[in-house]
Amino acid sequence: MATMTSTVAQIPVDLKASYVDPSTGFIPRPRTPICPPCVFIEEQTLTFAFDHPEYVLYIKDENDVVVYTTVVNSAVTQVTLPSTLSGDYKIELVMGNWLFTGYINL
Repeated sequence: MATMTSTVAQIPVDLKASYVDPSTGFIPRPRTPICPPCVFIEEQTLTFAFDHPEYVLYIKDENDVVVYTTVVNSAVTQVTLPSTLSGDYKIELVMGNWLFTGYINL
């Protein structure tokens, strides 16, 4: 008898980087390139690289309303999102004046 197992692979989250100028509040063109963080999603869990800076994480709904936020400390490699979140969301990671934006499906 064959046994079937279900495995869910980690999917990379495609993040775009932008720089927020604190003196004007708008997002100008970045002057120097920066690598976006390496983040993967598997079901409700976000996985970060072992060596990353601290981020503020925002999950926003289709109306751009924050539905979840947390600080991702540099020692944390995984963040489990609430099981009540389901559907398509915008993910934002803020590091100082840098904003990394992408989209996830939960």
